[in-house]
Amino acid sequence: MKIFTSKSEIKEFLSTQKKDKKSIGFVPTMGALHQGHLSLIKRAKKKNDIAVVSVFVNPTQFDNKEDLDKYPKTYENDVALLESVNCDVLFFPSVQEIYAENIVSDNFDFDGLEYQMEGKFRDGHFDGVGTIVKTLFEIVEPDTAYFGKKDFQQLQIIKKLVEKYKLPVKIKGRPIFREEDGLAMSSRNTRLSKEHRQAAPFIYKTLKKAKKKFGVKAPEELTKWVEKQFKRHPLFELEYFTIADEKTLQTVTEIKENMKYRAFIAVFAGDIRLIDNIRLKNNKKVSV
Repeated sequence: MKIFTSKSEIKEFLSTQKKDKKSIGFVPTMGALHQGHLSLIKRAKKKNDIAVVSVFVNPTQFDNKEDLDKYPKTYENDVALLESVNCDVLFFPSVQEIYAENIVSDNFDFDGLEYQMEGKFRDGHFDGVGTIVKTLFEIVEPDTAYFGKKDFQQLQIIKKLVEKYKLPVKIKGRPIFREEDGLAMSSRNTRLSKEHRQAAPFIYKTLKKAKKKFGVKAPEELTKWVEKQFKRHPLFELEYFTIADEKTLQTVTEIKENMKYRAFIAVFAGDIRLIDNIRLKNNKKVSV
């Protein structure tokens, strides 16, 4: 595996590969890699000639400096995992390399996607995401980039970024990877206390129950049911639960036929914030 820390060196290397007509699959990460990341890399390997992974903890997408400071950094372990799946290229730049002396986000208009869910609670988060993803795309110039659906809102925003800026890259969303007990894989899981980790499967179990009730209960009624479940749980604080249109991400009050819906959730386990989502089957037409 080739490891690059400078923009100029990785661009030079990848330009020679492109001249040889080799396709590039790209997986941007913030490190602390897990099996979910590895599944994306394996997909990139399978569908492209070269798999490129970036490891960069992007400061501009954190609205909480403490969260940024505590974000797990496991470089040696990440390198070992990347080598275990035969990753071809690792881009591991410094903050200085990416931002120089100007660590600020660009401003983006994502047609309102940025104001839903995460955007309501994390000020400036998606400007930070847009800034780093656009920058990395310009450096790597991939043919295809792969993202997990756990961050479904982020996935839709990146698709919008590519559409609005006419970036020559295909975006592929891949299924959520889960632990055996159902908890969505996340770098943050390593920071959970033993007690919170043991209880964490409650989040996915609640989503699955909500999925069964969808189409029988109206969205607003179902939201109240989920809120009630978390009020009863001593270890978790629900930040939000919402049923939204997959395309617009706007909360829905009425279920319409031939539309795609998804349930989204954000929960605090102590001071660790966990998110998850689940696709909802639209079998019945129910209105509030």
